[in-house]
Formats: sequence, C-alpha cells, structure tokens
Amino acid sequence: MLRAGIVGLPNVGKSTLFNAVTRTRKAEAANYPFCTIDPNAGMVTVPDARLAVLQKIAKTNVVIPAVIEFVDIAGLVKGASQGEGLGNKFLTHIREVDAIVQVVRCFEDADIHHVAGKVDPVRDIEVINTELILADLDSVRKRRERVSKDAKRGDKAAHAEEPVLARLEELLDSGKPALLLPLTPEEKAIVTPLFLLTMKPTIFACNVKDSELATADDNPYVKQVREYVSTHLACEAVVISAQIESELIDLSDEEAREFLKDLGVAESGTGALIRATYHLLGLRTYFTAGEKEVRAWTIHNGDTAPKAAGVIHSDFERGFIKAETVAYDDLVACGSIAHAREKGLYRMEGKEYVVQDGDVMLFKFNV
Repeated sequence: MLRAGIVGLPNVGKSTLFNAVTRTRKAEAANYPFCTIDPNAGMVTVPDARLAVLQKIAKTNVVIPAVIEFVDIAGLVKGASQGEGLGNKFLTHIREVDAIVQVVRCFEDADIHHVAGKVDPVRDIEVINTELILADLDSVRKRRERVSKDAKRGDKAAHAEEPVLARLEELLDSGKPALLLPLTPEEKAIVTPLFLLTMKPTIFACNVKDSELATADDNPYVKQVREYVSTHLACEAVVISAQIESELIDLSDEEAREFLKDLGVAESGTGALIRATYHLLGLRTYFTAGEKEVRAWTIHNGDTAPKAAGVIHSDFERGFIKAETVAYDDLVACGSIAHAREKGLYRMEGKEYVVQDGDVMLFKFNV
C-alpha cells in the first residue's frame, strides 16, 4: 500500500485535512505548534464516479472503491534539518512515505497563530523545501565521500555512481529539489536507495477559508502558490478548505452535497486532492464488474495484464492465460458486456498488454 504524507509548517491545517480525507477525528487539531507528535495514518477511499455507472450496468449492490493511505506528519520548522523543533524524527517520517502533500496556509485569521507571525505561502514553501533539501544534501555528501574512496580503489560501481552524486550535490547545493535532476533509468537506480526527501513526488494543497472556497481562483495567496510551484518545482497545486472538510465528516452524502451547494461549490476539495495524489503516486485503476460486485483495483501506470491480475491474487498472475477487456467508455456506450462483444469492442489481450486506466477486465488463468 503506497502512502502519501501530509506535511507543512505548524498550524497550517494539516491535521484538520487529515481528519477530513480519512473521515475520522484521529489527529488532534489545535491552535498551537506541534499538537501532532507521532504520525497518524488512515486509509482513504479514492472518489471515482465511474463506479456508480458500472454498478448500474452490472446490477449489483456491492461496490468496492480503490484506497490509498494518508499519513499526518508533525509540522516542520526552520532548522529542522539541524534538529530544531521536532527535527530529524519527522524528517524520518517523511522519508517513509511515497509522496508528499504539502499544505500551505492561504488565509488570514488573527485567531489562528502562524508560526512565523505572518501569512506568506511562498516563504512557507521555501522554509519546508529548504529543510528537505539540506537533509538530502547531507545524505548525498556523506554517500559521495564513501563512494569517492571506493572509486579511487578501482571499484567499477562506485566509479559509475560518483558523477551522478556530483550532479545531485550540485543541484541540491543550488537550492533545487532532487526531483528536478534529469536521470536515465540506470542513474535513477543509483539514486533510489538514498531515499531522498526531495525526490518524492509532491503536490501542494492551498488551504483557504470556508467563505473563500468558491472564489479561490481569485485568492492572491493561491495565485502565488500556483505560479511558484509550477515555475520552480514543476508541481501541481489544488485548493481545499480544511475547515469545510472537517464539517463534512459528520454529514451524509446528501447533506454534504446541499452544504457545498449553499457555498457555491460542486465538489469538496478533498476529492480532487485524493485523485491528484493517487495519480501523483503513479497509480491507475482498472475494474472488475459482475453481479457479485463492482470493484476498483489499483495498479501502477504501465503495468501489464499479468501484473494487474496479480493484484487480485498471485495465482492469477502465475497462471495467467489471457484477459477479456473492454474500455470503460466503450462499455458505457454499449450499455452491457453483451453489446460490447457484439460490436467487437470486447477484446482478448495477452501477456504483453499494458492495462489502461478504466479498463474493465476478466482474467483467465490456470495453475
């Protein structure tokens, strides 16, 4: 199960957001720094409107969505890489996740303390990123020292690794994240074991006030974040209101829709955030659909049919014969598997087939 870590400065709404996306109140949300000490983890359902459509086609009452895990990590502060605040302990927690959701405060509120005394989202992003970069720079320099000695002794692996580490150190030393370094597959294999913090894919969540969610595109702080992360970090930014999301936790789906309608928004921000994080992790969805259930299965982008079959059960991958496949849009247009088969849209795919997001599949196997 891949994990996304929610990070940011203290009091930016991380724990409130975590409680909202996990539909729980596991994380303490309080108006003082470091109210989160140990990370909280929770399973999150990935919103997918296609499931309801497939449910009608399959005529089933059982729907099982895809899930990912979110982790609420304590707030970082300037100097964390040198042990300030709760320091290296939380850098370690970030190192253990697969992707980062960085929450950025984009609202003014005199009643909610800001650790720096003033709201400035770009500064906040730079504080967090600087600490992550400094931690990575320390790791790379230590590794390079060891590798350089081995390279001088004629070690071929070290000789190949040393120039990659040199480029990485230069990039980090210039204040840029490791994710921006162009790497060949071979070079990426060299860097991966370092578990660099700034190599992790990152998405930014702009946390706005409840009254500003409907007009968030006009929020100057949101504009600053979007421009900065796209220009300097090649990342995406989405808008959420952690306060609104926390109020939705105890509402039914119908009540939540009415609540959001009154605010002038069609969907809660967490839905977009969860879907964006899912794709950020390189995850895709295929479906199985029958009278027993409709289910979303999680695979990695580029997975072949046998690999996708193995997500259901290892025997499916080991004894894979073929996959009966129809694209979601084709199935919906036809209205049933039978009609899709009549039109030649229901295909037989072999071991080399790369599963596409939205494929509806049935596997044949023999063990």
